[in-house]
Amino acid sequence: MKGVKKSLAEEYLYLDFSHQVEGCIFPLHTSVTLFLLSYCDCKILKVYLVLTKESSDSSPLSNVPSQDLEIQVISREELPPIVQTCCLPAVVEQPNNFCRAGLAVVLRHIIQKSYEADPSKKDILELLGFKKTCLKACAEVSQWTRLCELTIPLAIENFLRESVEQPPPIPAEIIQLEKKLSEPVRVHNDDKLRRQKLKQQKAAEKKTAKTKVHSQETSKDLDSSSKSLEMKMAFSNLNVQEEPAPASREPSHIRKAKASDLPPLEHVFAEGLYFTLADIVLLPCIHHFLVIICKKFSEKLIEFPLLASWYQRIQEVPKVKPAASMCGIQFLCLPKLLNTSNEQHQNLSEVSGSEERNDPSFTGGPRPTLSKLMEHGIEVMLAPHPSPMWALDWDGLPAAVSPKEGKMSTDRALRKQQQLNNLVYVVMNQAKPGDRIVDFCSGGGHVGIVLAHMLPSCQVTLIENKELSLIRAKKRSDELGLSNIWFIQANMEYFTGVFNIGVALHACGVATDMVIEHCIKTRASFVTCPCCYGFIQNTSKFNFPKSEQFKKTLSYKEHMILCRFADQTAVQLPPQRRLTGKQCMCLVDLDRARAAEEHSYSVQVISMEPESCSPKNNMIVGVPI
Repeated sequence: MKGVKKSLAEEYLYLDFSHQVEGCIFPLHTSVTLFLLSYCDCKILKVYLVLTKESSDSSPLSNVPSQDLEIQVISREELPPIVQTCCLPAVVEQPNNFCRAGLAVVLRHIIQKSYEADPSKKDILELLGFKKTCLKACAEVSQWTRLCELTIPLAIENFLRESVEQPPPIPAEIIQLEKKLSEPVRVHNDDKLRRQKLKQQKAAEKKTAKTKVHSQETSKDLDSSSKSLEMKMAFSNLNVQEEPAPASREPSHIRKAKASDLPPLEHVFAEGLYFTLADIVLLPCIHHFLVIICKKFSEKLIEFPLLASWYQRIQEVPKVKPAASMCGIQFLCLPKLLNTSNEQHQNLSEVSGSEERNDPSFTGGPRPTLSKLMEHGIEVMLAPHPSPMWALDWDGLPAAVSPKEGKMSTDRALRKQQQLNNLVYVVMNQAKPGDRIVDFCSGGGHVGIVLAHMLPSCQVTLIENKELSLIRAKKRSDELGLSNIWFIQANMEYFTGVFNIGVALHACGVATDMVIEHCIKTRASFVTCPCCYGFIQNTSKFNFPKSEQFKKTLSYKEHMILCRFADQTAVQLPPQRRLTGKQCMCLVDLDRARAAEEHSYSVQVISMEPESCSPKNNMIVGVPI
């Protein structure tokens, strides 16, 4: 690419760019990312705006986060090959084989890099929240991450687009966020803070009783005093105090108060008391939503009192206003609104809580469910292992290929080698020169690194959400000098590349189903070894049972019984219980196999050899017909 210096220290940030209207850069993911760059005063990344199909022009931005930030406009064809397989935003390191993709992953990386460049910016690191977990859980399993990262930006983009011609309905995601802000806050020192709040309220009651103030004013004083604790905690955290305030012993009546009698903590910011990355993500989105509401549908503003309060409060955070101004965000002055959102959004909670109704015909326990399946001709069916004695010559392979190089015991490393023997054999018998193989949920790269070493004519891509695991994998790959391997830190949804074979060893819960779905969409073969059956549940993407055959036979709750008992295969359990667990495990995987067969796949469920290599020893192998 023109203008790009070849340096191992350089990182490049790629953002979609469709168009810009009144300071709003589309898509909103790009607005959010540029706002964070401005807030962090981050100048260590080279930024490229990538023209989308909807791009109306390639003119430079009227508002850029920093005068020192270098921004270039390029076409999608100019992207590095690894980035072309991902949804943007994405950050890539030279020499273009390690990529981070997806909004939450990229934003967290920007925060980390900004702090590493200037460790005095402790307020920047605080954006990652308690234990640095803010928006860390992937959107496939975390409703909160999904709301912030995907559904709210998309819903507001649609709202802005539709509002040009006629009044569109308020997005359900906005109503959901308003409801979220009305819920009590949960924090790690919850009990202590609620007792402090109770103490404040009691003191306010005593003060107002002495002065005999009118009841309406008393109510107002109590409300402001109770909120002052949350505000004090929120804004003291923004100052990142080095020395904590001296602790004082609470009065006896406060210490002895029951937990049920303590007042709840109220939201100051999106995740609770503290300003986090979630607020950074939401601010550009909510701002542009409120601009349209105030301009065209001002009568609807009363429906969002908590969102309006949050919007006003976030302007008090140091550095927010200057950062917003540099990105073309001119804050609105909103009127104070009464809090009526609890009543208005009760229906939403009723809907979300009614996902699964009680089934009057449901009978608990695994045996009735197993008997019901047998009555309908559904029994455990395991295909024979294609080569039970085959094994890699581990002693003849470079040390960095073996899982023994990882931090695990000798026994565990041996079992891991046995698991790899099974998966690698199946993949090697399917792979052809030039094939692209994807190791989903790759962890430290045990599967992907072996495949890249054994199949040098194939391109292997490791996809993993956990950064440290992927960094360890890259270190092992560098030791081996592998040139046919890519590393992508991203949720599966952000990988859009074409591939021939998908592999996943012990992908947890519905992650196995996501891998199979990804392979089916691309018409790729798949070799998966499922894990954590007890975590399987209905999600925004999947409903269980999956296959038509199982849907006609089992209810959701009956299928969940199979999943819960499928996890009971540990070696320390009684033999009969383990056998029942294995039956349930095979039936859950049979449902997955039947569902894939409905998409024109030939699928086998195979037990790995030796079975002692793992309590979760099933392989689901699918090939498109």
